[in-house]
Amino acid sequence: MSLQIKIESKLKESLKSKDKKTYSTLRLMIAAIKDVMIAKKIKAEKKLPDNDLTVVLKKMVKQRNESCEIYKKAGRNELLNNEMSEIKIINEFLPKQLNEEETRKICLETIKNVGASSIKDIGKVMGALKKKYSDVLDFSKVSQIIKENLN
Repeated sequence: MSLQIKIESKLKESLKSKDKKTYSTLRLMIAAIKDVMIAKKIKAEKKLPDNDLTVVLKKMVKQRNESCEIYKKAGRNELLNNEMSEIKIINEFLPKQLNEEETRKICLETIKNVGASSIKDIGKVMGALKKKYSDVLDFSKVSQIIKENLN
């Protein structure tokens, strides 16, 4: 079953159970999916490929993480909790992300395999990581780890 169908069926479930938080987040997800479908000129009866859908959902999580940082600094706990619950719902549909230790290990191996020796080689390393691990790595963490090790 495609990821888009899973999201749509979860929306129907949340409507039946009257779970407003889940419902509203899923509606936002479907709206973002439809925006991408319109931009790519995909007809409504077709589904967005899962890899494109994953990119959309990761972008939504990234936006919410940025909002969380702002709300933390401003002391807006209610808004922070709202964003955190949306992240949790969106993450249900994303592949499990690797933790910090696993990410560091993969980055170090890739730096070694690519033969990167300076910060100028960051593009090579990032390219190799994106080819192999695009679904399971958080590239904001990856960027920090690579910069630490190439400086």
